[in-house]
Amino acid sequence: MSRVVFVDRDGVINVDLIGDYVKSWDEFRFEEGAMDAMKILTDAHYDIVVVSNQAGIGDGVFEEEALWDVHQKMLAEFEKHKVKIKSSFYCLHGKNAGCKCRKPETGLFERAAREIDFNPSETFFIGDKATDIEAGKRFGLKTIFVRTGHGAAEEPKLQGDLVPDHIVNNLAEAAELLRR
Repeated sequence: MSRVVFVDRDGVINVDLIGDYVKSWDEFRFEEGAMDAMKILTDAHYDIVVVSNQAGIGDGVFEEEALWDVHQKMLAEFEKHKVKIKSSFYCLHGKNAGCKCRKPETGLFERAAREIDFNPSETFFIGDKATDIEAGKRFGLKTIFVRTGHGAAEEPKLQGDLVPDHIVNNLAEAAELLRR
């Protein structure tokens, strides 16, 4: 059984263009310390799985080809730094599509579970939104909330059933937590 960590993309791995979408590689910037954090996770023998809502495609803001171009270039940068990404799962539906894969729904994790053998109760999900925490908890994952991206604005929502297992400042701190 694999040791898996799910990582949200925008706002965790890369800078989230809040109010807009990363529509091209020119707009993509890694969060400070994210590359080193992903290397720590790789070296700690985690299977890293990227999960991300990309409603801009379903809502007609940008084309699916643009997403895959950014994705392939991100993977190439990871490869240069010896970061291994096991798999990636994206929800391409619009914000109001009512699909089962847009977080806080659990469809992305369900798809991953069909392809990767892992124990949800021993698996972490790192995200920057309350919907990330909700999705992770609904699927039985341990959750780590980061304050980058939407994190600062979303943190007050983390009450009751939405309290994550850990709150950290960024992906680098999350990786250090999981390295142990």
